[in-house]
Amino acid sequence: MAFQPIVDLTTHLPFAYEALVRGPSGESAASVLAQVTEANRYAFDQRCRVRAIELATAAGILEVGAKLSINFLPNAVYSPAACIKLTLATARAVGLPTSRLIFEFTENERMVDPAHIAHIVESYKEMGFGTALDDFGAGHAGLNLLARFQPDIIKLDMDLVRGIEASMPRRMIVDAVIKLASAMGILVIAEGIETQAELNTLADLGVRYIQGYIFAKPMLAALPPIATWQESIALSA
Repeated sequence: MAFQPIVDLTTHLPFAYEALVRGPSGESAASVLAQVTEANRYAFDQRCRVRAIELATAAGILEVGAKLSINFLPNAVYSPAACIKLTLATARAVGLPTSRLIFEFTENERMVDPAHIAHIVESYKEMGFGTALDDFGAGHAGLNLLARFQPDIIKLDMDLVRGIEASMPRRMIVDAVIKLASAMGILVIAEGIETQAELNTLADLGVRYIQGYIFAKPMLAALPPIATWQESIALSA
């Protein structure tokens, strides 16, 4: 696992760290996920959850007070209550409060049964976990998913915010999404932010939480330091 911070612009502190799957020698997520099959999907999903919690705790997430965001495969969850048992046991073993866990699912995984996904989201929320819809604005569905269920967080797809400072349509779309999410009580995170211009535009639009290279690149088995405002400007120049 590699970890990347999600930064709260009001405090410049990490709101959460996302756990990103990597190969044993740092291979990309795509190369790892390409090996996931129907036969090993459940075991892979379970192992990723456990490893994310173990490594994040070893890296010091308990001390910094941030949440841990873990990607999961909705199609691997046959029963929310049954499939969460190992995750709960692991969190208890390392002393990580379940209130500090966020589970992300992506639009890019084909939703075989949207009703089942809605049941997972509601079950996790009832258990006290945070839920997040990753890559919002891309993939197999968009607003249709929000009509079926409401996660705690939506993460704007990076293609939607790339070059947003120079694109009126992108700004208008993101502005509308922010207002819709606010009305529904949903937090918005912008991911994949690399330039100061993107950051400034999103901040002006009211996005509070930012994830991207402008603040830190993912770091294997460690919590990367967050660049200061001055450093982030230099990184994006």
